[in-house]
Amino acid sequence: MKPLLAIEEPTASAAARSTFALWQLGFRPFYLLASLFAALSIPLWALQFSGVWGHTYLAGPVWHAHEMLFGFTLAVIVGFLFTAGRNWANQPTPTGPMLAALAGLWLLARALVLTPYAWLAATCNVAFPLAAAIALAIPFWRARNRRNYFFVGLLLLMSVASALVHLSQLNVVSLPSWAGLALGLDVVLFILSVMAGRVIPMFTNNGIPGAHATRNPLVEKASLGLVLALALADISGTGGPMLAVIAGAGCIAHAWRWLLWQPWRTFRTPLVWVLHAAYLWIPIHLALRCLSASGMASSSVAAHALTTGAIGGLIIGMMTRTSRGHTARPLRADKFDVACYVLVLLASVVRVGFPLVAPALLMHAVLCSAVLWSAGFGLFAVRYWPVLTRARLDGKAG
Repeated sequence: MKPLLAIEEPTASAAARSTFALWQLGFRPFYLLASLFAALSIPLWALQFSGVWGHTYLAGPVWHAHEMLFGFTLAVIVGFLFTAGRNWANQPTPTGPMLAALAGLWLLARALVLTPYAWLAATCNVAFPLAAAIALAIPFWRARNRRNYFFVGLLLLMSVASALVHLSQLNVVSLPSWAGLALGLDVVLFILSVMAGRVIPMFTNNGIPGAHATRNPLVEKASLGLVLALALADISGTGGPMLAVIAGAGCIAHAWRWLLWQPWRTFRTPLVWVLHAAYLWIPIHLALRCLSASGMASSSVAAHALTTGAIGGLIIGMMTRTSRGHTARPLRADKFDVACYVLVLLASVVRVGFPLVAPALLMHAVLCSAVLWSAGFGLFAVRYWPVLTRARLDGKAG
């Protein structure tokens, strides 16, 4: 009987098949942990949202937003930066016991927010991005890799944002918890914008002959500058017409940027089209933020366009690509990968689209989106568990 999902793997040596390699490079543990966490935590939130399951130390939507941002998303960012940073600086990034300790700190932080030990939870959650920033700063400093110093600064900002959330929950500061979450989302949006601008045109041109994806310096500066302007507006509490103008201009800049990358040429190459499809959610998010500032759309819908659409889509696309590339597998998406892409991107369409056109279906949209999202990242975890825990097929380190 022909299997429903045939997975072709290059032939590997017996040593490669048997060697445990989880701690050889940052992407391995953090991609695996993030995918498992994404698959398990969203159903927990759906149960909370529907009233079936009670609240944790971080109550309701704050727990959900915090864990998706400082748990799931931050784990993938750290895994990616540890992996790419080694190539950028030509210096070692954490491996072995140090990498295992950082992964353990991340796991401890995820567990503690489900307990009454609020100060311990706060300490571990603030410490993780701080420790990751220090671990990344060391190879960058040794290599004098000034071009990428700002990634260290962004991780430090994530630590500050996490601290604001917890100090607010502990009634130490008078700021609302959403101030820290908004700062964290803006930092992640900037990281995604920078990385997408670096890799999507390159991957498009490398994977699709004659694609001619281009970058325009003025569009690049406008796209990144308007994300920074949006972050400053959020920090200063600017809203109304000014915020609408910034978000609207950002939508135009990012849509223009996306069109310069020739997305219509990517349909036959899933490993590339998933990145284009996910990036499209950034101008959609900015358009919805513009409408939200004008009182014409829900801020929750705008936030989920960024989180489920752009963040979820870019993460599943980059995790499959870098997992394949850094384990010496072909840079070609199989049917399992495509299924992951479709499930995650469909989850974003349901979560954003249904509440926009039929607000009464919000509960159904949340539950349906949760199932799709969990299935997509659960499939990744199952498919890539042997990939991420075994040595490279070519026998090289990493």
